Amino acid sequence: MSRPRGKYQKWLEPDNLLKLRSWARDGLTNEQIAKNIGIARQTFQEWLSKYPKMDEAVAKGKEVVDAEVEESLLYTMKKHTITTTVYKTVKKEKMKLQAERLKFQNQYKLDHPEASNNEILIAVAENVDVYEKIPQTKTIVEVDPNTSAIIFWLKNRRPDVYRDQTFRKLNEANMRKAIAEANISEKQLKAIEEADNPANATVIVDDISKLKELKDNADSRTKQGD
Repeated sequence: MSRPRGKYQKWLEPDNLLKLRSWARDGLTNEQIAKNIGIARQTFQEWLSKYPKMDEAVAKGKEVVDAEVEESLLYTMKKHTITTTVYKTVKKEKMKLQAERLKFQNQYKLDHPEASNNEILIAVAENVDVYEKIPQTKTIVEVDPNTSAIIFWLKNRRPDVYRDQTFRKLNEANMRKAIAEANISEKQLKAIEEADNPANATVIVDDISKLKELKDNADSRTKQGD
């Protein structure tokens, strides 16, 4: 009796690996891919870590999407033109339609020698259109660069120069303010200390006797200090 295969083994087969890659290329997240498979996101993450082929398929699909998005972003960052063409649908001329049908019919017979006449006629009807589009007008519009795309690109490609410049300048301004306030505080403290020092006091006398008394007191303190 053969052992039942794990569900993950089915997704290691070439066709299903291609399907995983296609889902990733279409922009599906790992959670959405897991939902398509019918498993929990955590289980799918475990599969990716255990089975390199599965992980590679998803990664390759996402690489295609990333490349396409980057190319689109680069395109919008540059000045470019958009061309719009208006077509008129008309019925093909009889001779032209017959020639196209005959050409397709002969090629189809070569590619499908076993096909019946009825199958060939059906293939011709499905692949050779009776109508064609004739261009009527063409409009070319010049588009300026997308400023938001440019800012996004520079912030991520040159973060040392462009990322969060506002915050950096704000921090620098706050630092300068803090230094200035510290300097002011230091000067104020020094002024207070000088004001409290008796030696720095200014005395005003209005008579000779008072001046002599102050001088004698100063001389007495000097002798005591000796």
